[in-house]
Amino acid sequence: MSRRRRAEKRVTVPDPVFGSELLAKFINKVMIGGKKSTAARIIYNALEKFSKRVKAENQLEAFEQAVENAKPTLEVKSRRIGGATYQVPVEIPTSRRVSMAMKWIITHARAKAGRSMEEGLAAELADCYNNQGTTIKRKDDTHRMAEANKAFANYRW
Repeated sequence: MSRRRRAEKRVTVPDPVFGSELLAKFINKVMIGGKKSTAARIIYNALEKFSKRVKAENQLEAFEQAVENAKPTLEVKSRRIGGATYQVPVEIPTSRRVSMAMKWIITHARAKAGRSMEEGLAAELADCYNNQGTTIKRKDDTHRMAEANKAFANYRW
């Protein structure tokens, strides 16, 4: 991390099929070992299965809604004050919200045993779209933790 100035945000090139930057970032997060074409194929197939599962006409809008439902708004950060460590609730910046939601969706899709990544991703996106499943539970746990430590909000920095 630079001490002189903030790092510049890189511009993400939109994905070729839907022209969405959000989907392009999602493809980059799914990618392992630089195999972008494989990651793209997995995601596009998963989007097809997902849209059939939730009966959505527009795949991209359904995907964006699923990610929106998975985005957390608050989290806790440890803050050391006078020898004691407090869990202080803080609001999450927009870019980090999206990043956390994508990371959780991908992690829980990979964790689904006995399924291919396409099927796991389609199932996890469908769960997020319907506000249920492990990713939404993770978001709720994060919010619950922040709510429980609301008394330490005055230690925000």
